[in-house]
Amino acid sequence: MRATEIRRKFLDFFVEKGHQIEPSASLVPVDDPSLLWINSGVATLKQYFDGRLTPENPRITNSQKSIRTNDIENVGYTPRHHTFFEMLGNFSIGDYFKEEAIKWAWEFLTSPKWMGFDPEKLSVTIHPDDEEALQIWHTEVGIPLERIVKLKENFWDIGEGPSGPNTEIFYDRGAHLADPNDPENYPGGENDRYLEVWNLVFSQFNHNPDGTYTPLPKKNIDTGMGLERMASIVQGVPTNYDTDLFMPIIEATCAKVGVQYRKDPQTDIALKVIADHVRTIVFAVSDGVLPSNEGRGYILRRLLRRAVRYGRKLGMERPFLYELTETVASIMSDFYPEPVSKREFIEKVIRNEEERFLETLSDGLAILEELVGQAKADNRDQINGPEAFKLYDTYGFPVDLTEDFAREHGLGVDRDGFEHEMETQRERARAARQDVGSMQVQGGALADLEVETTFVGYTSFEAQTQVQAIIFEDELVDLLGAGSQALVILKETPFYAESGGQAADQGVIFTNDAKLRVEGVQKGPRGEHVHQVVVEKGIIRSGEQITAQISQELRNETVKNHTATHLLHKALKQVLGEHVNQAGSLVTPDRLRFDFSHIGSMTADEIHEVERLVNEQVWNNLSVDISIKGINEAKEMGAMALFGEKYGSEVRVVQVGDYSLELCGGTHVKQTGEIGLFKILSESGIGSGTRRIEAATGRRAYQYLEQQAGLLRQVAEAIKAKPEQVLDRVEQLQENIREVARENESLRAKLSQAAAADLQNQLIEVGGVSVLSAQVEAKDMDSLRKMVDDLRQKVAEGIIVLGSVSGDKVNFVASVSPKYVQEGFHAGKLVKEVATICGGGGGGRPDLAQAGGKNPTNVQKAISFVHEWIANQH
Repeated sequence: MRATEIRRKFLDFFVEKGHQIEPSASLVPVDDPSLLWINSGVATLKQYFDGRLTPENPRITNSQKSIRTNDIENVGYTPRHHTFFEMLGNFSIGDYFKEEAIKWAWEFLTSPKWMGFDPEKLSVTIHPDDEEALQIWHTEVGIPLERIVKLKENFWDIGEGPSGPNTEIFYDRGAHLADPNDPENYPGGENDRYLEVWNLVFSQFNHNPDGTYTPLPKKNIDTGMGLERMASIVQGVPTNYDTDLFMPIIEATCAKVGVQYRKDPQTDIALKVIADHVRTIVFAVSDGVLPSNEGRGYILRRLLRRAVRYGRKLGMERPFLYELTETVASIMSDFYPEPVSKREFIEKVIRNEEERFLETLSDGLAILEELVGQAKADNRDQINGPEAFKLYDTYGFPVDLTEDFAREHGLGVDRDGFEHEMETQRERARAARQDVGSMQVQGGALADLEVETTFVGYTSFEAQTQVQAIIFEDELVDLLGAGSQALVILKETPFYAESGGQAADQGVIFTNDAKLRVEGVQKGPRGEHVHQVVVEKGIIRSGEQITAQISQELRNETVKNHTATHLLHKALKQVLGEHVNQAGSLVTPDRLRFDFSHIGSMTADEIHEVERLVNEQVWNNLSVDISIKGINEAKEMGAMALFGEKYGSEVRVVQVGDYSLELCGGTHVKQTGEIGLFKILSESGIGSGTRRIEAATGRRAYQYLEQQAGLLRQVAEAIKAKPEQVLDRVEQLQENIREVARENESLRAKLSQAAAADLQNQLIEVGGVSVLSAQVEAKDMDSLRKMVDDLRQKVAEGIIVLGSVSGDKVNFVASVSPKYVQEGFHAGKLVKEVATICGGGGGGRPDLAQAGGKNPTNVQKAISFVHEWIANQH
């Protein structure tokens, strides 16, 4: 039975029992320390269990994809450790409980209609205090007491929240797999005989913040069955890797690398690591995770580089993991369509990362080998932390990759020392960052100040309001005089506080006698708007009635850029693909900046198409509708939520016609026509897998285009052409330049030949060896090599060394003819010695080599040394 059939049977079984299938969704971070990501649909189960959400159907079933990397070092070395796995589950939200869960599990596993397992091969574990589970298993299901094991660890608890006892079901794979003298030879022990296939969690308690447990008002069921383990049992194979979930990947890898599976244990480990990791990588990328140096992206990078390193152990020195994407997608396509639909993008991401790492892998591995050798020579049992950190910092070696390599050589890694170096680097980075403009509003006098601000700036540019507090030099004061800089909190404000990438409003606060310039606004600890002000004249007092007025001109420019950012986000998805997600933004009156996930720079055509799409929505003058919705309702509408943003139960939904729909707290135009014009100013990379677009709208876009038109007119005048003729004229000039370059090259070749003929006369014998060494005129290393090549044609047997000076650099090229190479002369060794005299170095092949130096004054000394070196070789 194929794994796909097992999954299908499981879901069909529970549908018959009244369950609703939870659709496959994206991987999201979770709090469980044993898991890295789980299916986002299942992530809501915790909210179902504690009553925050109510499901449409209290009975749910699914197959959830999970990624776990807390024991990555075991992957490939054990039969059943994986970084990516599928968990089949059935869940009851305050509906059925232990009796149904246990009896249905037994029915699914033993009924001939479903899995048809021999009941005699099944054992279970329970919590010692769970008499109810014992009664059901023994009396009602009929499992003998000797096959019911009581274990204290059978209690599911991950901190605050739902918890409870659990029962696990084990399959007996045969007595031949166990050591009768092993004290762990029982269901639930660490052994190869009894394989856990299903865990039923009876979520009946709430783990309170004070550490106590109280019964839940509604009891829940949470189960998990490993698809990979079930497949290994049904298919009768010794490990998960021998199932149809992995074997096609292993076979494809063998074909590419040129090795065989089950012939060599070390080869098998490498093949298993590659098969496991590439599955994880494909699914992570399909869900929008890209390799980076932090968070989920760093974990993905670790896995990919670990797989590359194991590929290298098999002799693979080119990118190949990306070629396995199609195999992974094909295996999983019946239930997970994303890897198929996004295959091209996934391949591009993986190949790009492979190529980057392969550039430094050889150097890094060479250093690792040296570190291992040095540790053994020093009788140390581990590689030092600073050494491991240097490999990470310089060559991109994740520390667990270094640990893998060290373990293969019987060593460990000083992990504490590594983490110390990492923290030192973080401290340096934190110290280097300049938090320009930060008002540090989260502490000081604000910490104990309980005030609220009502923001009226969505609809008003001005507010008549009251000063609630004045903070001067981190102390509450009653008044401020002219020239003072301080923080002011108002009862109502039209000033937008910097958030969501949108810059704060600027403007003034005034009375009949005083005027304050507002230079920035941020949110305080309780969401109050904190205005950074300079008192330009008069005195302002706490409690005083004032007028707060924003700069309408700056706000108008800002809203154009903010709405354009939403249009840009949608256009990028249309042109580049749905993998594009916002990774940061900045919206100011002058411009907009938008960071997004994407591998590789955009082409000129792609930039043009994105720009056209945005402008098309501007010219369509779409209405911008803003509404307040419940978070679930907004997501059901299809509103894009930004990853990492925290949203409350109610959210602000910004809908631009039928083109864009996002959750956003910023300010926007009423109609897209107000934007006027949209122009991309630049597109660049700011990190692995992250691109940045800078753009302008309205007046700023017009000013930019006018500036570009002015430059075009100046260029046209300079090359004596009309603007519309510039391209033809430039192409003509380029051809003229190429012709001149060809003529120059021809002249240089003739001069080189003439110089070679002249130099040939300087050939002398040193110890019976024909030698030509001289300083010549050559503009660069290429010219010098050309001159040596010409001489080699004229000097059949001999040693040639030429040196030249170009600015403050010295170049050397050495040639040794075949006869003298056979006699032991080596051009690489010779040129290295020569260059050393000029403070440089180099090397190369025995017959031809080059080097460089930094001290031009010693060129003649170096050239003269050639004769001495040759004489000493005899």
